[in-house]
Amino acid sequence: MMEAKKKEHLKLEKNSGLYFVIGMTLILALVYTALEWKTFDSQSEWDTSQTILKNLDEIPPLTIQKLPPPPKPKTIVTPEIKIAENDDDVIEDLIKSTESDSNKEIITLKDVDFEEPAPVVDEVSFMVIEDVPIFPGCEGADDKRACFQEKMQKHIRRNFRYPAEAQEMGLQGKVYLQFTVQKDGNIGSLKLRGPHKILENEASRIISKLPKMEPGKQRGQGVKVPFSIPITFRLQ
Repeated sequence: MMEAKKKEHLKLEKNSGLYFVIGMTLILALVYTALEWKTFDSQSEWDTSQTILKNLDEIPPLTIQKLPPPPKPKTIVTPEIKIAENDDDVIEDLIKSTESDSNKEIITLKDVDFEEPAPVVDEVSFMVIEDVPIFPGCEGADDKRACFQEKMQKHIRRNFRYPAEAQEMGLQGKVYLQFTVQKDGNIGSLKLRGPHKILENEASRIISKLPKMEPGKQRGQGVKVPFSIPITFRLQ
């Protein structure tokens, strides 16, 4: 068999290390050049001139204004001085004293009667108000206070509903409530206190069905009138 002859000067393995170093040097040079490469946008002379012309158009034109003429100097009038002759009688005015008269009696605060203004009444209790609120149907009653209380009891009995949930839980007791008949006759400012929220909600529902009333009056002026009443929840 014939063996392939190799020429010593054509062997690439002999200089592979040198070729590797040269290749790495070229690659690093290209990478550095790419990173350091900078470009700038060129601006044409035409764009610059257009910007300058645009700025010149924004400058307002010069205007010449005429100033008004200066005011004329005022004429100074010299007062005429007359010298009185010695024979003229000079009338002197008496100078009144500004000091207080020590003989005049000084009035003390106790001697002056001050009338205290009547207090502004905004709310009066149902038990002491002069004209109680009128429940619908009590307009012709002789005792409107008693009629109001009677109508309230009838309203509670007519609208009373024992909540089923309260019956299942065995809830019972009294719900103390207070509401206010406002100056316009509407019901407002409801306050409740009871053994359970379910019973309080039922009492609130009953009061919400109250009709509009004629407002109470104190000294002929409409005022707010608070009214308190308990609602009893009792299981049979």
